[in-house]
Amino acid sequence: MSNLEISAPPGIPQIVTTVDFDAPRYLVFRAFMEPDLLSQWLGPRRLTMTIDEFDPRDGGRYRYTHHDPEGNAYTFHGVFHGDPSLEGTVQTFEYEGAPGHVSMDTLTLEERDGGTQVKTNSVFQSVEDRDAMVAAGMKTGVTEGMERLEALLEKLKQQSRGGKTQAA
Repeated sequence: MSNLEISAPPGIPQIVTTVDFDAPRYLVFRAFMEPDLLSQWLGPRRLTMTIDEFDPRDGGRYRYTHHDPEGNAYTFHGVFHGDPSLEGTVQTFEYEGAPGHVSMDTLTLEERDGGTQVKTNSVFQSVEDRDAMVAAGMKTGVTEGMERLEALLEKLKQQSRGGKTQAA
């Protein structure tokens, strides 16, 4: 996937990512909002994901854990602000290994040439918090996650065309 852009402007506590997918917006939205789909793509390939809670509505909470092959666990949680929709989703994001360092994440899905542009805007409490996220390997996790999402969207497109009848 060559169209992923990640921007972390110097001195600004923000990370913006954009990526285009050859899939309709409703399928991309499903991949972000349905726990059984989300767990198939979010994060690096070497990690598996379990979802403890996922309630995508205004005030709803989520909590999930990534597990590595060595048995380590990395847990994240947050709260949805406003009801998620095709127009956008706003939520907090916090790594339980560094409590108190919360970002506000906005997801926007825009239809483009029959596909969907996914844009995330993460605003951190400080530049130091933003830099810690970058230093923790965020680029690798986002890149691999978007590659996995692209593959999942291909499966979902085939299913929606009647190409496959089994669940993703």
